[in-house]
Amino acid sequence: MDHEDILKKLSNQVYYPVYFLMGEESYYIDLISDTIEEKILDEGEKEFNLTVLYGKDVDVPTIISYAKRYPMMSNYQVVIVKEAQDVKKIEDLLPYIEKPLKSTVLVLCYKYGKLDKRKAFAKAIDKHALLYESPKIYDNQVSPWIIQYLKKKNYTIQTKAAALLAESLGTSISRIVNEINKMIINIPEGTEITALHVEQNIGISKDFNVFELVKALEQKQVTRANNILLHFAKNEKDYPMVMVAALLYASFTKVLLYHYITDKSQNNVASVLGVSGFFVNDYAKAAANYSPGKLVRVISLLREYDLKAKGVDGNTGSGELLKELVYKILH
Repeated sequence: MDHEDILKKLSNQVYYPVYFLMGEESYYIDLISDTIEEKILDEGEKEFNLTVLYGKDVDVPTIISYAKRYPMMSNYQVVIVKEAQDVKKIEDLLPYIEKPLKSTVLVLCYKYGKLDKRKAFAKAIDKHALLYESPKIYDNQVSPWIIQYLKKKNYTIQTKAAALLAESLGTSISRIVNEINKMIINIPEGTEITALHVEQNIGISKDFNVFELVKALEQKQVTRANNILLHFAKNEKDYPMVMVAALLYASFTKVLLYHYITDKSQNNVASVLGVSGFFVNDYAKAAANYSPGKLVRVISLLREYDLKAKGVDGNTGSGELLKELVYKILH
């Protein structure tokens, strides 16, 4: 069952006695938990029938004692355990999960990890309650996710703008949603989001960012790359060498892999490299500019300069290291 199915059941007042929400991505865990907290009880019922606990502050007997209480002037009581991954010996909840109180909705928010589904505890949840795993998205899924999220909010977004957000914000859905929601506060519904909107509302430059630096290097645009470096030098805290090197490493590794892909159709390349089809042509151009031998040397340089940025072999400033690195990549 995915998160949309769970939310639909909640909207139809179909409740499970126990929700065990786990996974690396916290966004869906919070979304389901917040919906349960907001929707099952009305405002008058919440005063006596809503309990929010935190994993570091409670043990299993305490959770069970709350869960076994009966609701007051309500059909249900809701008990939410946030940061449930911090509850010691959480498996001791097994007897309660096997015989839960039907008038209690117990929500366990187990973030940044997951249970072993082969063990009795997970099997009992799956049998008697609801066990949900919040999926982490991969790099190539971020742009499509952003496009769909904005579509649900009655916006469209240009492919380049979605790629810029994806490249800059990473794969944390919670962070992506937070930044997008801040961005659209002052943008009317129905608007097509552009790279300029991203720059004006989130502070990610549409022209001077790591995404554009990667593109300039892949296409061997020396002047463009140097202009971006000048911008980075003025804003070193926003473009740490370690972060830039990591993104360059990921990109040039994909260019090297491109050389060895036999079927170079757009769909196949996108699948093998784990990127949006929008970027396939960029990798083709980069492969034309960099031979496999040169790419091996570039990747070696990136490892070397990543170590230097972390203080190995001297303490040269981040800006100077990046200038040296870019020069060696281009020449």
